[in-house]
Amino acid sequence: MGGLPKPDTLTSSPPRTTFFYSRFIGYTYQERGLFMSIIAGVTKNGMTAIAGDTQANFGDMVMPRDNHRASKIKKLGTSYIGKTGWAVYDNIFDDFISAKRKPVLRNEREIYRFFLALWKALHDRYALVNDQAEQKDSPFGDLAASFLVANRHGIYAVASDMSVTRFQKFYAIGSGNEFALGALEALYGQNLDAAALARKAVETAITFQPFCGGEIQVFCV
Repeated sequence: MGGLPKPDTLTSSPPRTTFFYSRFIGYTYQERGLFMSIIAGVTKNGMTAIAGDTQANFGDMVMPRDNHRASKIKKLGTSYIGKTGWAVYDNIFDDFISAKRKPVLRNEREIYRFFLALWKALHDRYALVNDQAEQKDSPFGDLAASFLVANRHGIYAVASDMSVTRFQKFYAIGSGNEFALGALEALYGQNLDAAALARKAVETAITFQPFCGGEIQVFCV
């Protein structure tokens, strides 16, 4: 008899998506075809905002919001980091961050170095056992997760292979990210600030993706 499955926020990309998008959507869970978590970041008129859903998924089971709420965005110094991927990253991040000074994440190089240090810690201190969880034909490691960093310097997407990309206006990762990006493209020119746009992007993803939901968290820098 197995116990309660470990909660996760796994994401999947449909076969039609390109490799670029699949790296940012996150880990592919083909056995169940689950799509979980949505994170959106927007920079506009000097404000940067990041938003995410809070639905908790235990395999195929959705946990009621009054019983558990999954906060998928963490504050790290002057930055916010949203994640899609295994829920154990919440525990890893809390432990990893507590053991070191708050990092400075002002550009792609500094963000890359932070995640490179995390990669090393995953092997030295934590339970990472599969370096290439999804991209078997890639020469690079796979975090089986993707991240979005938001701070006053901009929005940075961190793919599962730890490549870092800065976006000038907006980006979204996770399940339903294509819907979120469509909403942002359509609404960005309207009279909405960064926080409202990030919320609208997450709302749109939740509308079309059953594995996203719950309350929406929005943080601004």
